[in-house]
Amino acid sequence: MNILMFSWEYPPRIIGGISRVVYHLSRGLSEQGHNVTVITSIDGEEEFHSSGNKKIYSVSSYYVKPINFINSVLQMNLSMFEKAVEIINNGEMFDIIHLHDWLVAFVGKSMARVYPIRQVCTIHSTEYGRNAGIHNEIQSFINNVEKKMVHAIKHVIVNSMYMKNEVNTLFDRTTENIHVIPNGIEPDRLSLIPRDMNFRKKYAQDNEKIVFFIGRLVNEKGVHVLMDAIPIVLSKYRDVRFIIAGSGPERDTLEKKAIDNGVADRVHFTGYIDDEELYKMYKCVDIAVFPSLYEPFGIVALEAMVANLPVVVSEAGGFNEIVTNRYNGMKFRTGRSDLLADCIIELLTSPELAAEITKNAWNTIYEKYKWSAIVEKTYAVYELAKND
Repeated sequence: MNILMFSWEYPPRIIGGISRVVYHLSRGLSEQGHNVTVITSIDGEEEFHSSGNKKIYSVSSYYVKPINFINSVLQMNLSMFEKAVEIINNGEMFDIIHLHDWLVAFVGKSMARVYPIRQVCTIHSTEYGRNAGIHNEIQSFINNVEKKMVHAIKHVIVNSMYMKNEVNTLFDRTTENIHVIPNGIEPDRLSLIPRDMNFRKKYAQDNEKIVFFIGRLVNEKGVHVLMDAIPIVLSKYRDVRFIIAGSGPERDTLEKKAIDNGVADRVHFTGYIDDEELYKMYKCVDIAVFPSLYEPFGIVALEAMVANLPVVVSEAGGFNEIVTNRYNGMKFRTGRSDLLADCIIELLTSPELAAEITKNAWNTIYEKYKWSAIVEKTYAVYELAKND
């Protein structure tokens, strides 16, 4: 099959989770013999890369400096549409178009008006969910675009039952042809990376444990919940440090909270880290914590699992479907810092429980979240859409 994907992010541009999903999905499909073309955006001059059956076109994000975020998205969609038309005019034909999130809804609408190519879309998250409601005009705009998108396209992919219910409820979209396909992970990638003790010494002494968070520093990721749990943990277990990796608008607020809570000397904010440093980090920390208030899927939990880390997650969204409490991870009621602290303390003081959880987590990965199975499920949706 000849497949065309649109995504606003693709490695090395990594803003959220979409980038890695599109990378692994496109790679998996191309390795199975399909021809995959990805049109994405870049902050700078246009780039082109190809590997085997896969072609990546990175178009300039905008023609003139945008006046706001929505303006930049519209300009990006125009650039993507121009590139798609150019590719098709040069003789390439496509059997299916796969749109990733509302950010490429406008290029999808334009393509549908011009070319009789079946479309599939993936809704990775919703504006309502990311912000716990719709509070301003921009959020209302995005919410309406999402609604039009899921009603215009027959076959919609989501990454969890939680997201299926959210799309159904928010947009009054029948659940028929909403396909639940989880995100995946490469189980062997992290297992091949050695534990770097010199790297670890930058953050903690040998006798100290490390509790780790990775993600965007935005309210929905719940890092403030972790900040309020840290004093409770330290009151029961002193030899532990906390690493907060990632960037975002909440960083200053979170650093101030660490100071106000009297734990700034125990918390290290790394800022943005690339994949190489992230993988090193996963192999030298002891517990991974993801206290999200909203989480459509939660691929970070899978990454921690394949790094042989016990994970602690909130009950939010997709985490609730990935983790079975005290079997392959620890779960706490969303927003409850005291319960999060209890989970961390139990793992720090019960190595047998931590070891059992990590063993069971590996079984979960191999049973449900290998990319090969996810690629097959996605291709099955393409076949349905193409034959409608």
